[in-house]
Amino acid sequence: MIATEESIAVMENTHGPVEQLRAKVRQLWDELSPAERAVCQFLVSASPEQILFASAQELGAATGTSNATVVRTMQRLGFGGLPGLKRALAAEFTSAVAPDIRLKQRISHVGQDLSGIWERVFDEARERIDHCRRLFDAEAFKKAVELLVNAPGVLVFGTGASDPAARHLALKLGRRGHRARATSATGFALADDLLALGHGDVLVIFQPGRRLKEITVLIDRAHAVGAGIVLISDELGGEFADRVDAALAAPHTPTGITGEPLTGIIVADALLLALDSLDQTRSVEHSHQLSALREQLLGPRFR
Repeated sequence: MIATEESIAVMENTHGPVEQLRAKVRQLWDELSPAERAVCQFLVSASPEQILFASAQELGAATGTSNATVVRTMQRLGFGGLPGLKRALAAEFTSAVAPDIRLKQRISHVGQDLSGIWERVFDEARERIDHCRRLFDAEAFKKAVELLVNAPGVLVFGTGASDPAARHLALKLGRRGHRARATSATGFALADDLLALGHGDVLVIFQPGRRLKEITVLIDRAHAVGAGIVLISDELGGEFADRVDAALAAPHTPTGITGEPLTGIIVADALLLALDSLDQTRSVEHSHQLSALREQLLGPRFR
C-alpha cells in the first residue's frame, strides 16, 4: 500500500470531499481488487479539475482499467457512481473558484476538437442519466404517482435552471387532464401562487442548486393546508427529505457541460408515463380533445 499512501499524502492538507475520498480508500484498500486500487491511486493523486472534466472512459484509459471498473469503484467508495464524486468535488470547487475561471478551465480542458466536444457532452449526459437510474427509489416513485393521479390540483415549482423541468411537467400534466400550473416566482410574487394551494393538492418541487428560503415556505404552506409534497432534487433535499411525501433523485451537472434540467425532465417523463398507465382513459380522452382543438385552430395539416 506504499504507493497509495504516498499518493494520498499529496492531499494531506485538504478537507471536504477529497478528505472523504482519501479516508474511504484507506478504509477499503484491503477489499479492493487490483483494478479498483489503480483507479483509487489515480483519484487521490489527481486534481479536482482533472476528475471533474474526465469521463469514466477517460479515467479507465488513464488507469489501465475500464469505464465499468471506474463506475464500480465509485460505488464501492460510497459515491454512487462517478457523477456522485464529481458533484461532491464540484460543490467545493465552485465555492472557491470564480465562475469565469471555471469556464476558462472547462474550455481549456475540452479543447477545440469538435468531435471530441460532441462525444464529451454525450458522455456526461449518459453518466448523469445512468446515475439517476441507479438512484431510483421504487417506493418513493410509487408514492409520487399515487399522489399525482388523485390530486385535484398540482403546483409545480422550479426557479432558475429548474424552471424548464417544472414547466415541462405542468404542461404535460395539463395535456392529460390534470389541473396543473407551474411557477418560478420568488419573493413576494410567490405568495399569490401559494394562496391557491389547497387540501389534497400536490406540490412538486424541483429543487435548484441553491438552498432558497422559498423551499421552506413552500413546504410549510403545503403542510398547513394538507397538500402532498413531491421533491425532485440533486441530493434528495438534505434537510427537506424528511418533510416531504416522496423524494426522487435528479442529479445535477457537476461541470456545467450538460443542461441542468436534463435529469429533472427525464424524471418528470417517468411520472407522466406512470400516470398514463394508471389513468389511461383520462389521458387518451384529453389527448383526443387536444388534437381536436389544434385542428380547429391550425387545420388538419398541422395536427
